[in-house]
Amino acid sequence: MALILLQAGGNQGIMTLVFWGLIILVFWLFMIRPQAKRQREQRQFIDSLQKGQEVVTGSGLIGRINKIEGDIVTLDLGNKHFVRVLRSAISKEMTDALHAGEEEKKD
Repeated sequence: MALILLQAGGNQGIMTLVFWGLIILVFWLFMIRPQAKRQREQRQFIDSLQKGQEVVTGSGLIGRINKIEGDIVTLDLGNKHFVRVLRSAISKEMTDALHAGEEEKKD
């Protein structure tokens, strides 16, 4: 009788381990992996910035890159207004949304 109880308890332990393994796998697939992909794309976008490119900062400023000095980017906001921001303040998602909105207006 004691042998039967031990086998049932051991089986339940394996099922619990499999259950937690599946939870971790799902968490990784739907949370960690997409976030790492977005961070990698943001890093590539920041590294590829060029003078004359129209961008949007994380705070919503829209401007054209006038000068790039290391980690500092000077944006021309129009009417001879210039703002210096960090490269990391420029948002890939917001810049892509701006350009997508412009393309929709053309169609």
